[in-house]
Amino acid sequence: MSADAGRPAGTLVLVGCGHMGSAMLRGWLAAGAAARFVVIEPAGLPAGIDDDAVLCHPGPEHIPEHTLPDAVVFAVKPQVIDEVLPAYARWVRPQTVFLSIAAGKTLAGLSRHLGGAALVRAMPNTPAAIGRGITVACANERVAPAQRALCERLLAAIGESAWVEDETLIDPVTAVSGSGPAYVFLLIEALAMAGERQGLPADLALRLARATVAGSGELARLAGDSPARLRENVTSPGGTTRAALDVLMAADGLPALMERAVAAATARSRELAS
Repeated sequence: MSADAGRPAGTLVLVGCGHMGSAMLRGWLAAGAAARFVVIEPAGLPAGIDDDAVLCHPGPEHIPEHTLPDAVVFAVKPQVIDEVLPAYARWVRPQTVFLSIAAGKTLAGLSRHLGGAALVRAMPNTPAAIGRGITVACANERVAPAQRALCERLLAAIGESAWVEDETLIDPVTAVSGSGPAYVFLLIEALAMAGERQGLPADLALRLARATVAGSGELARLAGDSPARLRENVTSPGGTTRAALDVLMAADGLPALMERAVAAATARSRELAS
């Protein structure tokens, strides 16, 4: 079956079925994204994935020669992808699109191993494990509209997605959404610790911080108002929130700190890109 827009793929090869790879595979199975899935994972399939549409092999040498996938997805760690890619060059053909979620691996870096392949580079984030991630993707000029549509459907299985034409934007994307969950988790830690220091029991402080951040994020996602308006809605003149925001929004407060943090992550992403 071809990868025509709106249709499932015939065969999809997933290279790596760890945390992110298994999250994607579960989403694809639920969505019927392909007729058949071929997984390459030395450790075998994770627990809970038991479907007749999934075949698992410990290495690419075990895949039958007649296999012609519509898509090959690389969900391996960046430090090993250069060793992994050459084994899949046999499928470089106009009908197959290669999608990589390896952080820092550029389209040019992928092309060094995969020649004239249709390539898509994507940056997801860890909430993809619960279907609430956001992924930004960039395609090279060989990716056909139907292949882009197929990749869009694959990424939709793990949350929202967006596309950029300028690959250099993947670096600030990495700094904002790729690394962003760590900033939010730190906020939960810091908020809970601050509550403890004001006398709250540790377990209650952590529960309050988790629920407040999760609920506020969901409100921001669903509300039609801007984050600034939502913030103003919580803030009464002369009240407790205003007292806290006077600290957080000072010249050396959270906005300035976040700007420096994102700039540092962007710079590091550019250093690591290859």
